Amino acid sequence: MRRRRKQGNLQRIGDILPKVLKKKRLHIHLEDRHISDAWKKAVGSIISAKTRAYKLKGDTLFVKVSTSTWMQQLQFMKEEIKEKVNAVLEKKPVKNIYFSIGIIGSASPKDKHGMTTDIGQYPLKERDKKLIEKSLASIPDEELKNIIKGVMIKEITNRRFQEDERSPLK
Repeated sequence: MRRRRKQGNLQRIGDILPKVLKKKRLHIHLEDRHISDAWKKAVGSIISAKTRAYKLKGDTLFVKVSTSTWMQQLQFMKEEIKEKVNAVLEKKPVKNIYFSIGIIGSASPKDKHGMTTDIGQYPLKERDKKLIEKSLASIPDEELKNIIKGVMIKEITNRRFQEDERSPLK
């Protein structure tokens, strides 16, 4: 008969993943997808394009806003937004929303002139593909594997773009 390991040795993937990504130099902010989706449903496409809900701590929702103008406008709409968010969220109610100015990620990187760049022009190299596959080989959960793969591809693509922007030939 096999002995079971003590559950005290088990760690949550949410505790391990940030450390592993940091060690692999993949600097990302892990956000609760449920909160992000609820925010987008509650505020709509125009506001969600300029904002990002990234954390729910206690009864406070933390939201990054692209500019001070947007932040001021959202302050005026705070009560209405709280009601809409609470209608969408199935968790405990949000009693406060904390807005702060921050970088709102876009789907594609922008060049030094603010123009959106086609990330397709930065394809993965064979060594990148091998690194990704090797890194993901020990993860049995396909959904988690796909999420991490997407993050790694985005990070490699963004690094290539930034290297290209710093190139003296530009």
